[in-house]
Amino acid sequence: MYSWGHNRRFNSYTEYIRKTFGGRVQKVVVDAGFTCPNRDGTKGTGGCTYCNNDAFNPSYCNPIEPIHNQIEKGIDFHSIRYRRATRFLVYFQPYSNTYAPLSLLQELYEEALAYPHVEGLVIGTRPDCVDEEKLQYLAQLSKNYFIQVEYGVESCYNTSLQRINRGHDFETSKNVIQRTHDLGVRTGAHFIFGLPGEDPDAMLAEAEIISQLAVDTVKFHQLQLVKGTKIVEDYMEEPSAFHQFSLQEYIDFIIRFLERLSPDIVVERFAGEVPPQLLHHLSWDLIRYDEVLKRIEKELQARDTFQGKRYEGVRV
Repeated sequence: MYSWGHNRRFNSYTEYIRKTFGGRVQKVVVDAGFTCPNRDGTKGTGGCTYCNNDAFNPSYCNPIEPIHNQIEKGIDFHSIRYRRATRFLVYFQPYSNTYAPLSLLQELYEEALAYPHVEGLVIGTRPDCVDEEKLQYLAQLSKNYFIQVEYGVESCYNTSLQRINRGHDFETSKNVIQRTHDLGVRTGAHFIFGLPGEDPDAMLAEAEIISQLAVDTVKFHQLQLVKGTKIVEDYMEEPSAFHQFSLQEYIDFIIRFLERLSPDIVVERFAGEVPPQLLHHLSWDLIRYDEVLKRIEKELQARDTFQGKRYEGVRV
């Protein structure tokens, strides 16, 4: 049926990390003060229509503080909930964390890697913010550390990417993901379900497209309308363009999507979670991600189904 070495019905990131390191490793988010070419005028201004980094930036992050201070505070923050965590991955998350000269990236990354008990880095960025020189450097780091580049892809459809002012096309994502993979760097990708103009059938069809990408891991989020973003204005003007999932409908969609997704791809998240005070409206009330995950797993069990059950492709 499935052969991931655990009893979960999808290829779990938790188990992937446990298998890689032999135990628990906790991510610690840092804010290095980067910006984005879609904000500073290089490609555009205002950013992507859905973007508000305050929606997921932990309270202990402060870009005016040195990286090692943020790591220390992050470890203290997580030590209350994850007391067994003694090893860490530093997650450069807000904005585009390769959008700087290589010399600055080297300084920041190596400061993080020098912190005690840090095993590696997860670097969130855009597919149009890396070049060959940066990828070669990351490939060198990967020989001694766990290095993963997490690309914001968001959609496989260029019409959607243009509509959300993304500033790059899907082909850019596909090409840089392949190049990153070819250099031996772990590669992740992030996708949003519910972007304007996409119906459930179009979103479901992305499973086959994503299955052919050279990604190790994926994150899936439902579109959340965050206050202060352009997409809220778009929604108010044309709500019919948006498919807003109810929780039960989303769980059903995710299960059907998982069935069509390659079993080789590790799934890190199925849904996003934003502080309620930042949301334009609460479509799922105040339910936390842990509960969403439990319900997805319960439904997988009830339907006796699993990731890749309907997958018929061969990854290249």
